[in-house]
Amino acid sequence: MEWYLKVIRDNYANFSGRARRKEYWMFVLFNFIIGSVILRIIDGIFGLTIGSTEGLPWYSQNGMLSSIYSLAILIPGLAVTVRRLHDIGKSGWNILWVFTCIGIFYLIYLNIIEGDHGPNEYGEDPKADENQDPFAGQRENNNPFPNPPRPFTDDNN
Repeated sequence: MEWYLKVIRDNYANFSGRARRKEYWMFVLFNFIIGSVILRIIDGIFGLTIGSTEGLPWYSQNGMLSSIYSLAILIPGLAVTVRRLHDIGKSGWNILWVFTCIGIFYLIYLNIIEGDHGPNEYGEDPKADENQDPFAGQRENNNPFPNPPRPFTDDNN
């Protein structure tokens, strides 16, 4: 939820800089849970669905709340996608691939691959600290065995 709120609260319409994979995919996950599950259920319970809903399952029904949410989330969704493309060294204009049939899969591929290590033309690496040592801060503080035995050293006579 922290990553979702970071996109909404801190970077609502920020199209510059870089967004790491975790930020992008957590935003997508929570956006799906809120917009496609929770709000559609609420729309169905309170009868806020739009159009004819006979014979349609609950996940195919559009409602007032889910439609308003979709409009409110459009700008941050585009912004985090552009920043994700910046993280792999691509221009934000690559988002236009979504308008072609095969381009949707290309855009998904671009959002899956790992970002550039170190700074690129779009900014500093958002994972700079983790790229150096992915377990930084976890070794000493959370280790239940601070001095493990070393069976193949000369110290164990």
